[in-house]
Amino acid sequence: MKAEFLLGTPEIHWLWDPDPRFNGIVFFISRSRAVRRKTPFPPAVHDFCFDSSAFPMLQKNGRWTVSAPQYVGEMRQWVPQLGRDRCRWIAPQDYMCETAVIQGGWFKGQYFVGTRELRGLKPGDPEQDLTTARRIHQRLTVDNGILLRKLAPELPFIFVLQGETIDDYRYCHRLYEEAGVDLSKEPVVGLGSVCRREDTDEIAEIVDYFYGKGLRLHGFGVKTSGLGLYGDQLVSADSQAWSKGYRARGIKLSQCTHRAKTCANCKEGALAWYRRVKDTPPDFRQLKFDLGAAA
Repeated sequence: MKAEFLLGTPEIHWLWDPDPRFNGIVFFISRSRAVRRKTPFPPAVHDFCFDSSAFPMLQKNGRWTVSAPQYVGEMRQWVPQLGRDRCRWIAPQDYMCETAVIQGGWFKGQYFVGTRELRGLKPGDPEQDLTTARRIHQRLTVDNGILLRKLAPELPFIFVLQGETIDDYRYCHRLYEEAGVDLSKEPVVGLGSVCRREDTDEIAEIVDYFYGKGLRLHGFGVKTSGLGLYGDQLVSADSQAWSKGYRARGIKLSQCTHRAKTCANCKEGALAWYRRVKDTPPDFRQLKFDLGAAA
């Protein structure tokens, strides 16, 4: 695995935690967590990237309830507080293209509002075909990335490719080209709508295609098994699977004495999981972690 691995965390205060075990780790933090803080952020002592929390935003609301100027205002406040030199990049307000996000309903135990209203449909209107709906989401994603760059050229907003099939992603790439954006010149380009995908081989095909075009891709929430397949074609990837895994399986490591019932917000658990991801051979495709034995 050549991709730099970003550790997703719900604990933003780790950014200014001087624990030497964090040295060299780049944290992936979310807007949804940052917005809860009521006082200024202390300066960060570790590098970080900002996730826009687009997925829960669309899942719960079916649209962005935060305007682009408001989002820029938040980042103009938070990034200087934490340290501009520590901020690698900021994700845009993109629009995922998974069927559940678009059409709504229940999917793997989660409820999605759907984006009918966002796509201009009124109550009683027939649903659009998925290709048409995805094209709307892709256009909104491209337009938002360009707008954020225009509103705040001093901030490191990245562009994101969205889609479902490889043809979808190619179409999204053409939208950027038509807008005068050469993604091959970008230091990082996000690859969206992959973290909940089951077909790892299909994602590998998509990554390989854009790698061949010279794009330096970041994989949002890619599975560890995926890193074994195409990690050497990504510049970076992130995951917060450790937190979700500990919570879902009710795991608390034997060495931990905190009051919480699981290690979902635990430094020890995060570090143990991070080390195992980093130390796993890149050709071990069906990578599975026994979280209970992570330490």
